Amino acid sequence: MRCFKLSAIFLSVCLLVCLGTVSLALAEEKPQYGGIMKVAIQGDPPSLDMHQESTFLVMIPFGNVYNTLIKFHPHRHDDIVGDLAESWARSDDGITYTFKLRKGVKFHDGTDFTSADAKASWDKICFPPKGVISHKRSIYQMVDKIEAPDPHTVVFKLHYPAASFIPLMALPYNFIYSKAKLDEDPNWYKKNAMGTGPFKLKEIRRGSFIEMERNENYWKEGLPYLDGIKYFMIKDTSARAKSVRTGRTDVELRGFPPAEVEAMQKQMGDKLTVAYPRINLQWGVAFNVTKKPFDDVRVRRALSLAIDRYDMAKVLEPLSGLSIVGGIMHPDSKYALPMEELEKYMGLGKEHQANIAEAKRLLAEAGYPNGFKTVLSNRSVKLPYIDFGVYLTTSWKKIGVEAEHKLKESATWRKDNNAHNFALNVDPMGNPSRDPDAMLQTFITNGTGNDGLISDPEVDKLFEQQKQELDEQKRIELVREAQRIILDKMYWMPGLWWKRIETRSARIKNYEPMHYHHMNRRMEDVWLAKE
Repeated sequence: MRCFKLSAIFLSVCLLVCLGTVSLALAEEKPQYGGIMKVAIQGDPPSLDMHQESTFLVMIPFGNVYNTLIKFHPHRHDDIVGDLAESWARSDDGITYTFKLRKGVKFHDGTDFTSADAKASWDKICFPPKGVISHKRSIYQMVDKIEAPDPHTVVFKLHYPAASFIPLMALPYNFIYSKAKLDEDPNWYKKNAMGTGPFKLKEIRRGSFIEMERNENYWKEGLPYLDGIKYFMIKDTSARAKSVRTGRTDVELRGFPPAEVEAMQKQMGDKLTVAYPRINLQWGVAFNVTKKPFDDVRVRRALSLAIDRYDMAKVLEPLSGLSIVGGIMHPDSKYALPMEELEKYMGLGKEHQANIAEAKRLLAEAGYPNGFKTVLSNRSVKLPYIDFGVYLTTSWKKIGVEAEHKLKESATWRKDNNAHNFALNVDPMGNPSRDPDAMLQTFITNGTGNDGLISDPEVDKLFEQQKQELDEQKRIELVREAQRIILDKMYWMPGLWWKRIETRSARIKNYEPMHYHHMNRRMEDVWLAKE
């Protein structure tokens, strides 16, 4: 396990970084103050509380309103550095983490930030009160209690030493809220936004735009450079691309399909910057395993066998960027099952005609020789949900399964997922953290994202073992064994991993996209070059 005790040298580096020390890019080009960065986004956030939501529609526009205790460095993405915490230390037994907090930080309403705010925010994440949702709660099972012994110290006591604790603490979702506002109403942040971050919410007009303005009293001296950021809600993918091409907006922070990017490059030339961050996110299918016929493993296997993932990659890559065949963990991950082993599981092999024959046999054995009718729930977002859903429903017809492709607005789709109100559901699975504690949540009883109500004692046991295992090779094998069970019983159907393409105006300086589209949304040291 990497030791996160801070040496004097590391602490000095951390302080310099977090107080706004210029990056290499800044050293090469002088920052410019002013300007409003214009961002195209697909629609309205279901609520404004990132503790209770899991969508980019909240994270992208509101990530700049808040700080977290610690974070991934915006320019050295593998490094974890302080944010509101200027340093932290771990006890020798790995059970206690002590975070020393910055002094002089103020919320947007002028009140002081203290350890009481940090504790209240993290209590809401780890131990939410009745009537409050926490999508991240199960990720932090290692947390026993949180203490605030003085105004500038917060202490986390763990149930057990956890290799994943600090990386998971650094995830961008863990906004620090005002205790006073949470005491007023634990759901206050669903309709309001007020943090310590570089930008303040100026105005939100549902269905039209979200506007942020510069926080003149930001605790990092000299930042931010921008006067503000305005997010224009543009539902259609082509219309968002056109907005960047024509200069109505400067960037779309989620991604465009390859064909659209190619057209943009031809028109804009060197006025466009294109990046290909390796995103840790794939689109698959969640089965509600409590509903017939998907409580039968044979039916789940049959639907997976009907999908030719290698053909799907050829068809969908230019349309959506979905292009990489793999299993539960990203193919680049050390925890992933080798491809030669993955090909043994239902539908991941390359003999498609044999797969179709086996799918029909399994359906007949399960009592559906002529197939059946069902409904595939999906989010009404073009990239890449809708194209993926169309391919699935077309493929399932080959084995006699008629699936109505039912599109839902984002808020309704999220609500129905949480309520397990579906039979089949297009389900993106991934996390800014590639750690198994985050990635396997979908498959454990009561885990975050377990919308299909999966409950398997073997998987739960392996999850418990791996999260406490500090020997890396032993942990890898435990995680791989859990994946073998998940794939064998086809609790969740893998689809394709996404190849995200992020495009932006070349005027945007000192910004780098990260491996997940929820990451690096603070924009505190980004500036716009003069036209």
